[in-house]
Amino acid sequence: MAPARPHARPRAGARPGRRGLGAAAGAAAGAAAAAAAAAWGPAARRRRGGPRRGRRARRARGAGAGRAGAPRRRRGPLCRAVARAAQARAAERGRGEAVGACSERRGAAAGREVSLVAVSKTKSAEAIGAAHAAGQVVFGENYVQELLGKAPLVPAAVRWHFIGKLQSNKVRALLAGVPNLVAVETVSSVKLADKLAAAAQELGWGVDGVEPLGAYVQVDTSGEASKNGVPPEEAPALAAHVARACAGGLRLRGLMTIGAPGDPGAFDRLARAREAVSRELGVQPGTLELSMGMSGDFEEAIQRGSTSVRVGSLIFGARQPRAPAA
Repeated sequence: MAPARPHARPRAGARPGRRGLGAAAGAAAGAAAAAAAAAWGPAARRRRGGPRRGRRARRARGAGAGRAGAPRRRRGPLCRAVARAAQARAAERGRGEAVGACSERRGAAAGREVSLVAVSKTKSAEAIGAAHAAGQVVFGENYVQELLGKAPLVPAAVRWHFIGKLQSNKVRALLAGVPNLVAVETVSSVKLADKLAAAAQELGWGVDGVEPLGAYVQVDTSGEASKNGVPPEEAPALAAHVARACAGGLRLRGLMTIGAPGDPGAFDRLARAREAVSRELGVQPGTLELSMGMSGDFEEAIQRGSTSVRVGSLIFGARQPRAPAA
């Protein structure tokens, strides 16, 4: 028997997280620069409790003992609690400003509709809630266990994309534990596609007006051993399998890649793979999404045709290392 489902999945026809970005490029770029400065400039770092640098910081450290060598007064528990609360409020404001800055920069780069997936791996449920309160809807996670822990703690309106390597033996746990999952972006084999389709149908995707689970074929556009995905020449066959053999539980949404740093040609290779997939399926290329571009290169990716970008550190700050597995 399927487990109880704490959140409803979107009904057919719903497209959460896609926002229009029709503002003029110049105005959007100016607004983005102002927002980014507010979110990540020196003043914002001080508001968020970040380290100060330069002579004033050194003077402040040097004067820590007070006049005439008097010992520094220690804060009591109440003062420390108030300080932590103030830092948390400042961090939430910074995340809201960062979400706005990313949205403006998407508009400036594209002049068209582009989805933003906020990558929240290693970030707390509270940080996700703050970004959601600022207007962000779609979030991306890389690890099944981490997502299973966070999903019940965030607003029900959050929509999840799974963007990490997915082992076939964890498919059912992922789908059963995250009912507001709307897409898996890392389909890289027929075996994984079949497992996803079977579990999705069993758990209610594609049934009674509920949309099938979204699926992206992951394409390796860099040839690096560390990257997952099928080679570009194999993308049409896998995409056809997802679109036809898995149609009951999955809906092919497009292609996804993680390009090599500093290689914008990876985006062009994914766009060419989409052309080949569209010919195989007999559809227009524009009906297939291109998920490409991250914090360091999403503007370049948009200029080369991206319809969905995955941005983490620009919204949440630098990522903390994962705790070692128990």
